[in-house]
Amino acid sequence: MPYIEPHGHMVSRTTDDYEKLALAGCETICEPAFWAGFDRASAQGFYDYFRQITEYEPKRAARFGIKHYTWLCINPKESEDPELADDVLALIPQFLDKPNVLGIGEIGLNKNSRNELQVLEKHIQIAADFDQLILVHTPHLEDKLKGTRLILDALKNHSKITPDRVIIDHVEEHTIDLVLNQGFWAGITLYPESKCTPHRAIDMLEARSGERIWMNSACDWGISDPLAVPKTMLEMKRRGWSPTAIQRVAYDNPVAFMKQSGKFHLD
Repeated sequence: MPYIEPHGHMVSRTTDDYEKLALAGCETICEPAFWAGFDRASAQGFYDYFRQITEYEPKRAARFGIKHYTWLCINPKESEDPELADDVLALIPQFLDKPNVLGIGEIGLNKNSRNELQVLEKHIQIAADFDQLILVHTPHLEDKLKGTRLILDALKNHSKITPDRVIIDHVEEHTIDLVLNQGFWAGITLYPESKCTPHRAIDMLEARSGERIWMNSACDWGISDPLAVPKTMLEMKRRGWSPTAIQRVAYDNPVAFMKQSGKFHLD
C-alpha cells in the first residue's frame, strides 16, 4: 500500500534507506530542518544545510522515484544562542521560494527556556509574514506537557496563525487531546526507544478515529527506523483496520495537511 513519510531526516540516512522506503511503498518524504547531532558554529553552516535539503536531497530521493519536500528553521536545540538564531532566521526568506519548501519547521521547544521561546515566536512571525505552514517539535519526556502548552499559547497569541495550518508533532497520550481539541493537527512519532510504539500509536488512533493525525518515523542520526510507518500499517491490518482506514492515516491525512502549502503535489 502506498504511503507518505511526513517527517524523516534523510540527510542522516544512507542511500540504502531510500531504496528500502521505495520498496515499502513510500511515495513522498518530507524533511524538516533539525539538529545535526552537534551544535553548528555559524550561520554559514545552516546556509549550506538549507542548500542541501532544498537542492541536493530532492535529487537523491528522485533516483528511487520518491518526491522530497522540506521545511526550514533553526532547531530548538540550537536556539540558546540568540545572535546565531537571528543570523539563521535572516537566511530563511531567501529559501522559501524553493519548489520543495512547505513551510517553517520543525520549530518548537527543547528545554522550555526563555531563549527557545523567543526564537519560537520569531519563527511564528516569519510563517505569518510569508503565509507558511508550521511543523512543531514538542519536548521529550517530562517536559512535553509543559512545553506543548507553551507552544500552543505562543501560536494562539498570533492573530494570523490558524490551527488548521499547524501540525504539532511527537504527541503522546497526555498531549494529543490538548492539541486536537484546539483545532491543530497532531503527529505521532514512532521510535524504537522513545516516543511511541506501534501499539501505543494505534491505540491513540483508534480512540480518535484517526482524524487530523499523521504517523511518522522522524528517522535521523540516532536510534530510529525509517520503516516505522509501514511496519505500523502492517500492525493496523493485523488489528482489523480496513485498507481504506489505514490509507486515511498513512496517506490521505498527510496530503490533506501539506497540500495547503500550494507546493505539495502528487504525480
